[in-house]
Amino acid sequence: MDQKVIPFETHQLPIQKVDVHALYVTEKLKQAGFVAYLVGGSVRDLLLNQTPKDFDISTSAKPEEIKKIFNNCILIGRRFRLAHVRFGKKILEVSTFRAGDTEKDELILRDNVWGYPEEDALRRDFTINGLFYDPSNQTIIDYVGGYADIKKKYLRTIGQPFVRFKQDPVRMLRLLKFQARFGFEVDPDAHIALVECREEITKSSPARIVEEMLRMLESGAAKSFIQLLTHHGLMYHLLPGIANFIEREKESDFIYNFLQEIDSIFLDPTVENLDRPVLLSSLTYPLLEKKLKVQYLDRNHIPHLGQVQELIRDTIAEMYEGFFMVPRRLRISVNNILMGQYRFTPLHKKTGGRKRIPRDSDFPMALKFLNLRACLEPGLKQIYDEWNETYKSVPREEPSPERRPRRRRRSRKA
Repeated sequence: MDQKVIPFETHQLPIQKVDVHALYVTEKLKQAGFVAYLVGGSVRDLLLNQTPKDFDISTSAKPEEIKKIFNNCILIGRRFRLAHVRFGKKILEVSTFRAGDTEKDELILRDNVWGYPEEDALRRDFTINGLFYDPSNQTIIDYVGGYADIKKKYLRTIGQPFVRFKQDPVRMLRLLKFQARFGFEVDPDAHIALVECREEITKSSPARIVEEMLRMLESGAAKSFIQLLTHHGLMYHLLPGIANFIEREKESDFIYNFLQEIDSIFLDPTVENLDRPVLLSSLTYPLLEKKLKVQYLDRNHIPHLGQVQELIRDTIAEMYEGFFMVPRRLRISVNNILMGQYRFTPLHKKTGGRKRIPRDSDFPMALKFLNLRACLEPGLKQIYDEWNETYKSVPREEPSPERRPRRRRRSRKA
């Protein structure tokens, strides 16, 4: 395997853009006698002149050795043992160089075989994610041709794509994720393998699938990603309700308009980002509105709030309690956000009446979702403004100081 060392004069990656804590961790590992590099997405994003969300580090130190070096470190994971080095709320992920069989088309269940940098590079998913950056001399180390692929804007798996997708089906989502984010051309072999292996996606960990989907909703490329998922038939295996909804051409714009608005928010640094329950509500609300229309409104029947609540519960259960299992707390918040919409804009038209702000921790998110709806339906802007002013005028309750529980007096024996 050829190792290419790309000097600073060629790649021009400014070290000033590297997180100072990441530089500290790599330097401290080197001082302890280990090899340590920045790896993966942060190197890729810096070369693409984008701001990395995370700075991951790979090292020759084993997890227990990393923990001995850093007091602010915890070890996590069984399938994939990692070290998390904490700096306040920031977490740097430090992994040990891994080795493994990259030729077997079997699902990877455990991945804790230590190796060398070149072996670790071969295990990674795509060439653009297989680069190492050495801060000590500002060089990029390339074993897989990733630097050239970044320059060509080309998405290619490391190794045979059919085998790589069988080993870890989440890589198929990641392929479409990078295509959506960067607009790269996809290697034809990888495209064919994705279509042939798409049913394998249900062998993945549901938790990993949900996390990848939520991250993409936060990426600024959610609309393009969902379109690619649908086009390649993966959406039917993940969220069949949405796939069927989108298939009806007249209705697909309802979801895509929400996603486009979400993308514009996440791409605007001056606007506060949306919470995950609001993002999931954007996927759920169009389906809910369709069900309300078919089951009630088309039959000239206006449902009361109890019936709306039951329909919301059924829709959430249908979407998020199968393979795509969303955590319970998230589902509850989505329920409360959607229920709030039918209090803001009731199906039974009311005139006047005092606006009451419920004691509900999810109410601010329900208000944000109403604002999102108002971006698509300008007629809702006045309703949003009125509710928002009312909400801001309500005094916030100060949290009561914690009281120590009174000790129960023991009765004296006579």
